[in-house]
Parts: sequence; C-alpha cells; structure tokens
Amino acid sequence: MAEWIKVVILGIVEGITEFLPISSTGHLIVGAAILDFKGSIDGTFEIFIQLGAIIAVIGFYRAEILTQVRTVQTDKNVQHFWLAIIIAAIPAAIFGLLLRDWITEVLFSPLVVAVSLIIGGIVFLIVERRPQVETAETNDLMQITFRQALLVGVAQTLALIPGVSRSGASIIGGLYSGMDRQVATNFSFYLSIPVLGGATILSLLLSLNEISSDDLLNLIIGAIVSGIVAWFAIGWLLRYVAHNNFVVFGYYRIFAGVVIILLVMAKII
Repeated sequence: MAEWIKVVILGIVEGITEFLPISSTGHLIVGAAILDFKGSIDGTFEIFIQLGAIIAVIGFYRAEILTQVRTVQTDKNVQHFWLAIIIAAIPAAIFGLLLRDWITEVLFSPLVVAVSLIIGGIVFLIVERRPQVETAETNDLMQITFRQALLVGVAQTLALIPGVSRSGASIIGGLYSGMDRQVATNFSFYLSIPVLGGATILSLLLSLNEISSDDLLNLIIGAIVSGIVAWFAIGWLLRYVAHNNFVVFGYYRIFAGVVIILLVMAKII
C-alpha cells in the first residue's frame, strides 16, 4: 500500500477520534502499527496532524469566537471564560514539556493504548452511573468556575498517556466538577485550541531537523484530511450528547482495548 494512502487513512482516523472520547493518539498508534506506517518521526506525525482538528474547531465555533474577540475587552464573562481555558491548559502544558520524550519513547505502544482504553472505558461507565451527572450545577459555558477549570486541567494531564483520550479525560473532569454533558463537551472542544495547538507547534519545532520534504507532504495531507473529517465529528458529537450519555463510548473503549490486546498476543501488531 502506498504511503500516501496510509496517510489518508490515518488522517480519517484522527478526524473521527480526536473529539470523541476514545483517544485519537491511541487509535493512530494502533492504526500505524497495522498499516506498518513508517512516517511517524518519533511521534511527530500523530501529534502534527491534530492541526487539522484544531482548524476544524476554530472553523466550527468561528461565529462565537469572532464575537468573543470583539467583546473581550468589555465583556467580563468572555474574559472569565478564556481565563478558565488558560487555567485548564496549564497542567497539561507543564507535564507535556517535562515528559514529552519519555512518553513518546516508552508509552507509544499498542499495549499501553489497550490498557488505557479499557481503564478509561470502565471509568466512563462508573461516571455515567453517578446521580450527580444528571443534576449538574453548571449548564452555561460562560459560568464555568476556575475550580472546575483546574479540575478539568488536572484530569486532562492523564491524556498524555496514549489511549486515555484528551477529550475523554477533560469531559470526565468536567462531569465530575459539576458541568452538564454539553458544557463539558463544548469546554473540551475550546480547550483543544491551546492544548493541541501548543503540542503541535512544540513537536514540529523539536523535529524540524528530522523532517524531509516527503515527511512534510505526509504531515500536510494528514492534517487536511483530519480537519475535514473532524468538522463533521464535532457536529455529530454535539448532537449526540444533547440526547444521550457516554455509556456507548465506555463499552467501545473496553471492546477496542480487548481487541488490541488480542492483536498484540497474536503478534499482528
């Protein structure tokens, strides 16, 4: 199979999984292993193609973001909201910088992904059975407290482990802190802008001397494909959480984790 076809497939995987609470990095690691994709560049490919997802988020929320930009100097709610975003982004930024090399060298493996998927799936099932989820205290995105933002930020640091899921960890953190599902999901999407953006820029800068022209083309193709697919995934998930809980994702994570373990045991990946 041609490398560009593998890149397109992985771009589709990234676009579908980035905002669903099932771990895009985990699916990319497993997908790359199945496809025998050699263009990762020490994890840079898996991180860089998230750029497409970031652009998709900005495009999806463009009207709200433009309004916020125009009113940020006078609207205290907008100021409060983006300060909450910054607070939530800080923990992942600190630990990501400190542990980046160790994570890509040690944790980027299908077995780690499988275990993380299963544990995360069990956590989702437990969280969705708590009565507090149905009686959330925060149902307005602009009313998220700094305490809630910090709890989401701390939960999000767990997503540095492949298979945990950044969106999954931040949504669970939001649910535990008292947000309803829609607020937790929207906050996770907004939070992806600085978190994924910072990770993408850092990874690219640290890998510049290793990237060839062919690698750069693969990165660009992957980012474009992931962005297009992510646009539709965002809209679908927002419609889904308006009427459903996250139990189905919990079961999917457990199923996917078990399948990956079987593939590892069979030495297929």
